[in-house]
Amino acid sequence: MPITEPAATPGPLLLARLWPRRTDRAAPDVLDWAVAAGCFAAFTLPVLLGTGPSRPLGADAAFGAMAAVPLIVRRRWPVIVVLVVSAVYVSAALGGVAFTPFVSNAGPNLAIAVFTAADRSRPQWSLTAAGVAGATTWASLPIAVHLHPHRGQDAVQLVAITVAWLAGHIARTVRGYRQRLNMVEHQRAVEELQLARAEERLRVSREVHDVVSHSLSTIAVQAGVARLVFAEQPGQAGAALSAIETASRSALDELRCLLRQIRDPKDADEAATPTLGDLPALIGKLRRAGLEVTCRSTGQPRPYSTAVELSAYRIAQEALTNVTKHASGARTRVQLDHGAAELTVTVADGGSSSPLRSAASGGLGILGMRERARLLGGALAAGRGPDGGFVVTARLPTQNDAQRRPERRRYEQPPQQSTEGLG
Repeated sequence: MPITEPAATPGPLLLARLWPRRTDRAAPDVLDWAVAAGCFAAFTLPVLLGTGPSRPLGADAAFGAMAAVPLIVRRRWPVIVVLVVSAVYVSAALGGVAFTPFVSNAGPNLAIAVFTAADRSRPQWSLTAAGVAGATTWASLPIAVHLHPHRGQDAVQLVAITVAWLAGHIARTVRGYRQRLNMVEHQRAVEELQLARAEERLRVSREVHDVVSHSLSTIAVQAGVARLVFAEQPGQAGAALSAIETASRSALDELRCLLRQIRDPKDADEAATPTLGDLPALIGKLRRAGLEVTCRSTGQPRPYSTAVELSAYRIAQEALTNVTKHASGARTRVQLDHGAAELTVTVADGGSSSPLRSAASGGLGILGMRERARLLGGALAAGRGPDGGFVVTARLPTQNDAQRRPERRRYEQPPQQSTEGLG
């Protein structure tokens, strides 16, 4: 009976060593029965049919059956089957029984057992079993020749054992290599899935940050204005409240579009992804909210990839949001330089009440802008300008934009975003 759990079914120490516990042992199936029956029918049955009435058939049939029947369980107990079959061959040689029509009872039985052991057992145990089988058949050869000189004997079993073990070991090695390769591919697929999920979380987080941070900053500034002038200048307070309403509705619309993209990317509104063409509308909103902004473009504008367009817009939006929060009364300049190999976005204000900006206050807006630029292979610089204001300059490569590396292109559809927090 099979050993299932060593603690529940303890067995002899020797058998436990010769038969290491395996979790992939297969129960006998039709193929195992067919192999055993085929060996008996092809190599023992001709001997039984060719003998005369004067010769007893019991010994030939018994040894033929004993050499074939263990093959039924060769995949379940491979090492033990090798030892049993080799013992049958040695006993037949010493007893002068020829259960096959060939010299030294040549047949595939022992070779099949050794091949299966090398293929399904640990190499040290299969090699030990094959060595024992080869040594015993070789050692019994001169004894059998001496006892039964009328029967031909040779070293065919030793040759068969050697070739069968090598073939089985090669099969085991190839199968192990394929299993490891499949495991590596599966692990890589899992890692790619996890990376894709992480990138999607980054994308959603950054989009939410860009939308909410900009809108809430505008609302906060306008709410402060309305509070200060509500009593003395009702008209200006009404304008501030109108700006708050507009910013709130705009933020809600963008969030709805973003949620539609997340829920069903195929049905997402293409307008949900802003481009450089939406930058004038953004600047117009800020002007109506009281921010003095000028926009200038140099070079020859041309169509850019989705990633470049979105990153340029979001960087300008975040930089203007920081101006609204930290230097709302300063004059601000937005400049787009359309170069041959890169698009440069510059946002500079004329003065800041908090020169260190979010980098010092714990915000992550500048880090988020810098990450956007790096994802495209570009760079971002942020710091004090020569006139005492704050300058953000992003350089986004555009040359051979469609031929960028595959790992960068995956940020384009849709562009992957960062978890950088509020600036």
